[in-house]
Amino acid sequence: MFDIGWLELIVIGIVALIVVGPKDLPVMFRNAGRFMGRMRGMAREFQRSMEAAADESGLKDAVKDLNKIGDVRKSVSPGSAAKSYARDFVTGSGDKDKPKPATETPKPATSAAPKPAEQAAAPKPAEQAPAAPQADKTSEG
Repeated sequence: MFDIGWLELIVIGIVALIVVGPKDLPVMFRNAGRFMGRMRGMAREFQRSMEAAADESGLKDAVKDLNKIGDVRKSVSPGSAAKSYARDFVTGSGDKDKPKPATETPKPATSAAPKPAEQAAAPKPAEQAPAAPQADKTSEG
């Protein structure tokens, strides 16, 4: 939190030695240490009470869920996710529940010749529509 190096501590110690005096300096440092200890204890107690309140309200679970979402976003970029989805969609690999692309055509039947029962039931092209009577061009004229 505070960036106090050794040089700053030496300057503070020299100023305190001059202002307070060598006789009362250990007592002052002892009191400052006790004060810092009390402040740390109060900060720890406050932090524990805030964590307990977060646990009771379910905030910790929500934070975990948000962190999971953030981890997923970091591990998979949108571009690579789109590419893999498109590749799976085109190749047909992946979940069986996914719809197949519309470009697939049904495979034709393996036998080209119809079976005898189908031949009798199937209408012939001449029987489908009656032909219009044709006039004989040779007899007319």
